[in-house]
Amino acid sequence: MTILVIEQFRNGDADAVGRRFREKGRMLPAGVEFVVSWIDPASMTCYQIMEADSPESIQPWTQAWEDLVEFQVVPVLPSPQFWSRLQA
Repeated sequence: MTILVIEQFRNGDADAVGRRFREKGRMLPAGVEFVVSWIDPASMTCYQIMEADSPESIQPWTQAWEDLVEFQVVPVLPSPQFWSRLQA
């Protein structure tokens, strides 16, 4: 399953997020794969794509970061897969 994760750095504090990442890495649980990310520097928002069995499987990861980051977790489908489901 593809999951879009929208992260808002608490208090715009990218330094704290970067420091933890350098110290501990991404801290992903088994079965969760990081694909790619983008950061909007104006809003201190990070957009990440993850692959996982379910949205619940990334909870250990979000819990490890929730003191520094607010999360929105959105399961998404590739457009062709969405449209083929609608037509079935």
